[in-house]
Amino acid sequence: QVQLVESGGGLVQSGGSLRLSCTASGRFFSISTIGWYRQGSGTQRALVAGFTESNIPVYGDGVKGRFTISRDNAKNTVYLQMNSLKSEDTDVYYCHADIKASPNYEYEYWGQGTRVAVSS
Repeated sequence: QVQLVESGGGLVQSGGSLRLSCTASGRFFSISTIGWYRQGSGTQRALVAGFTESNIPVYGDGVKGRFTISRDNAKNTVYLQMNSLKSEDTDVYYCHADIKASPNYEYEYWGQGTRVAVSS
């Protein structure tokens, strides 16, 4: 059973920093893409940052220069370093990954979500 386990959310003051972690656990062949989305109340999930299948980092609107995504392949873990946080960054952040169970079978997974709250 593959799971994405997230950690690192919390409450921080405006201008502060947080680091989110997401680890893919269980048995699988490989990770194709992995990254972070965010969702506020009544809104659709939007990309924050992620790695493409070619391991190229991509960033969503409004975070480039403030957020940095990185990964540790040996630990099957992706990190999101969030600096210069603003109140509008307040949301629930979800880890997302496309993971191959075998070379020909790929499945989509979501983490349970971790809340980030930025006070002004």
